[in-house]
Amino acid sequence: MNYRIALGLALFSLSTASFASSLCQEKEQDIQREISYAEKHNNQSRINGLNKALREVKANCSDDKLRADHQRKIAEQKEEIAERRRDLAEAKEKGDADKVAKREQKLQEAQNELKALESRDY
Repeated sequence: MNYRIALGLALFSLSTASFASSLCQEKEQDIQREISYAEKHNNQSRINGLNKALREVKANCSDDKLRADHQRKIAEQKEEIAERRRDLAEAKEKGDADKVAKREQKLQEAQNELKALESRDY
C-alpha cells in the first residue's frame, strides 16, 4: 500500500515538475519528492521533518527571499574560500607538507561547493 502511495506521489511530482512557474513551487516539488522517497523507505522521522518544511515553504516562501538567501549562501561560501586560502598560505609558510595537502583539499572542497551553488537556478 505504501509503495502505491509513494509511486503515485512520485508520478504526480514528475508530472507537475514541468509546470512549476516559480522557485517556491519548485522547492515545494523538491520536498514532495523527498517525502515520497522517505515514505518508500518508511522513514517516519524524515517524513515528519519534510512535512514541516513543506508547511513552512507554503506559508512563508517568496521567490525574492529564495534568491536573496541563495546570494547570501554564495557570499558566505566566498568568505569560506578566502579563509581556506589564508589557512593554506599559513601552512605553506610553515613548510608543513601534511598540513599543506589538507588545506589544499579543504580549499578544493570549498571551491566545488561554490561552483555547485552558483550553478543553481536561483
